[in-house]
This record gives sequence, C-alpha cells and structure tokens, in this order.
Amino acid sequence: MQRRPEGAPRRERREGGRGERTSRRKICQFCHDHVREIDYKDANRFLKRYISDRGKIEPRRKTGTCAKHQRALSLALKEARQMALLPYTADHMRGMHM
Repeated sequence: MQRRPEGAPRRERREGGRGERTSRRKICQFCHDHVREIDYKDANRFLKRYISDRGKIEPRRKTGTCAKHQRALSLALKEARQMALLPYTADHMRGMHM
C-alpha cells in the first residue's frame, strides 16, 4: 500500500457513500450490427445471450436491446420454439416429474 507523502493533497471523496457506481448504458446489438430482420432460423445466435438458463427470454434491461428489436426477437424466439429449433424449457428440467 502506498502512503501519501507529507503535504500532498488528499483525494476528495464522492458524494453518496460506498459501493455506488454508475452503470454503463447497454447498446442494442442488433442496431449496432445494422440487422434489418431477426430471423427465427438463426437460433444459434439466440441461445446464449437472449435466453436464460431456464429457457426464458431475457428482458431488455438485462440484454440491452431496444424496444423495436426486443419485440422482433421475442417473436423470432417463439417461432423457433414452435418449429422445435429451441426448447420451451431447460433441458435439465425436462426429466423431472413431481
């Protein structure tokens, strides 16, 4: 740990206390990549980023997609589920019966 030399000015503390951080704004990946259309056949793109480990569609606040692309994304994911390209539920939950 470095010590402050004698007579050196102290750093000013920020208002608000400990642990307060400003979050960085997330950008819509579809807008950034200039995607015109979100197609249900691109299921590989959706698997990791836009679907949770439980098989749910991730919300906008988590993924950073804009409202326009989130609507198109949810429709594409639902079409991919109906065409059996994506599972409705997580794989590890399928075998469990109560």
